[in-house]
Amino acid sequence: LSSLPLQILLYVNGIYYIFYFLATLAMIIYKSQVFSYPDDLLAPDLAVLFLMAVLEVPRLYLGFKGNLTEAEAPLGLSLGLTVASVVLSVYLLLWQTYVLWADVLLNALLLAAYGLESGLKVTAIAAFVS
Repeated sequence: LSSLPLQILLYVNGIYYIFYFLATLAMIIYKSQVFSYPDDLLAPDLAVLFLMAVLEVPRLYLGFKGNLTEAEAPLGLSLGLTVASVVLSVYLLLWQTYVLWADVLLNALLLAAYGLESGLKVTAIAAFVS
């Protein structure tokens, strides 16, 4: 009953997130050097990015584990962490101090992957329960 598309998407999303994290970190450093980035707003933007990275590890691990063992609980926890990651991604998309077009592109791809992954998780949970 394990979902191969979900497993592939979790793997691809793990690789994409490494690129996303490094690119977003580089853009925050770039914006802090080029623009007049207020010092009191730099820390929250970096904190959100690092919190998102901390959440991504258990989110992917629980997703892999839940899908491969056909267990609803880890997959459900992964889905909950996905919701938290979506909120943080929306913060970086809409409410960070400076939003560049590259930020919009990176976050749009990440949110699309999260949406597709969430749909596959719900489908997998439904298959495991029945």
